Amino acid sequence: MHDTITTRGLAVLGCGKMGSAMLAGWLQRGLAPSSVWVTDPHPSDWLLSIDGLNLNVGFPESPAVVLVAVKPQMMADALPGLTALGGRDTVFLSVAAGVPIARYADMLGENTPIIRSMPNTPAAVGKGITALVGNDRVNEEAMRMAEDLLSAVGQTVRLEHESQMDAVTGVSGSGPAYVFHMIEALAAAGAAEGLPTDLAMQLAKATVAGAGALAEAATETPAQLRVNVTSPNGTTAAGLEVLMDEAAGLPPLIRATVKAAADRSRELGQ
Repeated sequence: MHDTITTRGLAVLGCGKMGSAMLAGWLQRGLAPSSVWVTDPHPSDWLLSIDGLNLNVGFPESPAVVLVAVKPQMMADALPGLTALGGRDTVFLSVAAGVPIARYADMLGENTPIIRSMPNTPAAVGKGITALVGNDRVNEEAMRMAEDLLSAVGQTVRLEHESQMDAVTGVSGSGPAYVFHMIEALAAAGAAEGLPTDLAMQLAKATVAGAGALAEAATETPAQLRVNVTSPNGTTAAGLEVLMDEAAGLPPLIRATVKAAADRSRELGQ
């Protein structure tokens, strides 16, 4: 864990599922609970059980990072109490969906280093991917510190512009729900072909998880992996003929799905 965090402390505002997943990852990496301050109005039993954690006792005078992990609708109530930490070198790292950097700057001051990030729910099992982008007050050290923190729950990527965050929301932020629904649909289709419901679900879950793991581990592109498993005039080819139909198949459906989510993200960010 970054030395500055160990020395100056890490403050966490809100510690629900995402905040807890990140905290668990940091503790597993060896960050001392005494270096972490958490403010949460409804702490979980797990939070209460962490020996040495600074829970609901305020924040240190100049923490290295304040992780903002409260729900967007709670932001107006939670952030004003932290204005004293704004405008200095404390980095504010947001994992709240749909809240633009400008809104934080309005509450904390224009000179505040602010990093906006978009993690996703596979972070709960260390398989997340988080996109992040900072304002012009964020230097390279601050970005690396944020990446170090976020990498505890999966991969990280940097964006060139904050405007790209809406597309990220449509792809990786909302994307796990699309995949969960695909598992549901694949299992239901298996049951419709005569499989027991629980067996169809087991097959669908393992198939999607395995294909994802293979796509990440393989040197070939997903397109090539698809070709590798598709024999001419075979069963996979028959299925793909339906799925890859340019008018009614998966490509236009996924395009419309991601666009709808990204459009909604733009609306919520106004």
